Amino acid sequence: MGKKKSPLYIPDGITEVVLHACCAPCSSAIVEWILAHHIKPVIFYYNPNIFPREEYETRKAESKRHADSLGVEWIDGDYDHDGWLEAMEGMENEPERGRRCQACFALRLKATAAVAKERGITCFSTTLASSRWKSLSQIALAGAEAERAVPGTLFWAQNWRKGGLYERRNELLRQYQFYNQRYCGCEFSMARLSEQSDASGKTTGDM
Repeated sequence: MGKKKSPLYIPDGITEVVLHACCAPCSSAIVEWILAHHIKPVIFYYNPNIFPREEYETRKAESKRHADSLGVEWIDGDYDHDGWLEAMEGMENEPERGRRCQACFALRLKATAAVAKERGITCFSTTLASSRWKSLSQIALAGAEAERAVPGTLFWAQNWRKGGLYERRNELLRQYQFYNQRYCGCEFSMARLSEQSDASGKTTGDM
């Protein structure tokens, strides 16, 4: 029987990547895999969508703690939630995986591509593609849009749920005792989660 082909791939010639990180739980297994494959990650924490500010700071601190524990470079993006709200204007009532999410992904990945360009790194990727609650096609479209907006960059459109990484994520979540958020990040996803919780009596994790 032949060796099973890995569902994960590495773009040709890539030795460094700027990795947009939405949170520590989602980035943990990805960073571990990248390091194991002799690629240097630079973690870029850029999530102006997160609300309220206290939630943002909690997630940021966990991301920084994780990077520091591995000796991985970590970049703090600006928290401009008012600017994010302005960019999302008119899409407040969109459903999850709707136009607002698409615009949000594009905004964050364009910023990631810009950081990669500034640092002379061709490749960028995102941990958003590790969440089972996110649309991989939306993330791929946002990455392609960021590539076009920042010439000379390459979006690594990886499905980071594959190759056992989702299971490893949960192991590292327990190992590091990470804070594990219960909603995507913005006030609109928080409101929808509250509505769903009221209807079912349950909450949903692993965002």
